Amino acid sequence: MPRVKEVADPGDDPLLKETFAKETDTFGFVLNTTKIQAHTPGIMKAAKQLSAAVERSGLLPPQLLSLVYLRVALINGCPF
Repeated sequence: MPRVKEVADPGDDPLLKETFAKETDTFGFVLNTTKIQAHTPGIMKAAKQLSAAVERSGLLPPQLLSLVYLRVALINGCPF
């Protein structure tokens, strides 16, 4: 159970509606990190843009990027 209550419904916020719909289409559900970051949609958007920029940069090989994601998940105690 998360320490911060997750936002389960995007309400009337267009950014949250778009993000929730995109993740549901992609993964079949809304990611837990998105539900937590949804408390501050601007920060959620910036965090997603940062992650996308790291992936697009090509500075880290895909295999290493996967290992970084796994390590961060383990440090945070999150299932990967």
